[in-house]
Amino acid sequence: MLTPHTIDCPYCGEPVEILLDASIPSQQYIEDCQVCCRPITLTVDVDDDGAIAVRARGENDA
Repeated sequence: MLTPHTIDCPYCGEPVEILLDASIPSQQYIEDCQVCCRPITLTVDVDDDGAIAVRARGENDA
């Protein structure tokens, strides 16, 4: 099941809604910002209780 989650774009700062697959405990992928179209690297971790942690980074962020 996909879970909606809102992040702030690391480039333009606009809120962007993404859909996360909480059945995968750890994942990393790239999704383009729906506002400025720049690539956002998303790192998603789901703990044993089902809490979702999302980190959104730009391509030049460490």
